[in-house]
Amino acid sequence: MALMALVFPNHLYEVVFEEELSTTSLSIRLYGGALLSISLIMWNGLYTAEKVVIQWTLLSEACYFAVQFLVTSLTLLELGIMPNTAVLLLFSRLLFLAVTLAYYYHLGRRVKKM
Repeated sequence: MALMALVFPNHLYEVVFEEELSTTSLSIRLYGGALLSISLIMWNGLYTAEKVVIQWTLLSEACYFAVQFLVTSLTLLELGIMPNTAVLLLFSRLLFLAVTLAYYYHLGRRVKKM
């Protein structure tokens, strides 16, 4: 998704919002750069065994999903449209946010000794 936003920003906008991009594609390219950066953080977080690093990685991912949900929903409200692909994107972001927060919560819990 990040590479598509960097290389083909107009096409990505048309797929999500089902209309042509009339303004500059700089914001979509910046989105692609942010997504690429977060994916690299996540990729490097897979190879660590430190609990604190994993928690911060999950927290940054949760913040990313929350911000992306808010920005996409506000954009849809401003445009006054609600295409099916955008609704699917919003629901997927909420699902990913819930799963990430669940992992973050369970990772931070202390194990009860029996």
